[in-house]
Amino acid sequence: VQLQASGGGLVQAGDSLELACVASGRRFSSYSMSWFRQVPGKQREFIATILRNNGATYYADFMTGRFTISRDDDRNTVYLQVDDLKVEDTAVYSCAAVMLDASSDIMRNPPIYDYWGQGTLVTVSS
Repeated sequence: VQLQASGGGLVQAGDSLELACVASGRRFSSYSMSWFRQVPGKQREFIATILRNNGATYYADFMTGRFTISRDDDRNTVYLQVDDLKVEDTAVYSCAAVMLDASSDIMRNPPIYDYWGQGTLVTVSS
């Protein structure tokens, strides 16, 4: 599976953004998908997961309702809607895929993922 993330850019604080991650291949529905973000010099940070079978979602504890993950299996795409963007949301946002359904404690760990997209940069100005 190859993943291609897009939708990043330079935005102002308070704006909204929708990121998309398109997967190649014909088995997208077999993968649970997640979004992570990373600021240079810091560890990769879990944002959200959407499971493959029932579409259940998990979010990082500190995500205050501004982030929404969704998927469209017909389009082989997972989305991340981010509302009320803040300067501290500035990061490279990446999607990841794994053939696994598990608890949120497991799904938030980067090493379990088999495939990663190249990331899309989101820069939020004040």
